[in-house]
Amino acid sequence: MPNVTVRLEEGDRFRATIRGHRLVIDQPVEDGGTDAGPTPTELFVAGLASCVAFYAERYLRRHHLPADGLAVDCTYAFGPDRPSRVGSIECIVRAPGLPASRRGAFLAVIDHCTVHNSMRQAPLVQIEVLSSERAA
Repeated sequence: MPNVTVRLEEGDRFRATIRGHRLVIDQPVEDGGTDAGPTPTELFVAGLASCVAFYAERYLRRHHLPADGLAVDCTYAFGPDRPSRVGSIECIVRAPGLPASRRGAFLAVIDHCTVHNSMRQAPLVQIEVLSSERAA
């Protein structure tokens, strides 16, 4: 099973290790961090954007279409109510080599990337707390 480990470095800065890759996660200065990396929410949106981009690139290559200039830009907004969450995400996919005749099929493929599917049908999330203190 894939593993992601996140450890506190200092203040609001964390280091994530994923298959040997290391990422820094932090908060902006105005929110008390040092802005050494993206926030967890930004990584969440980046996960969606990069998944859409991956599916887009694979579609283009599979159909022998140019992928040069492929880009995905996402904006997001927090929901107005509790609990705190991302309330909306808008993704703009730039695919300069995509013919108009392929647009519908292309959208159907990228609209069902793994991250987007996981948001549509939320995964079971279980959180367990381990502590060095033992309950008395």
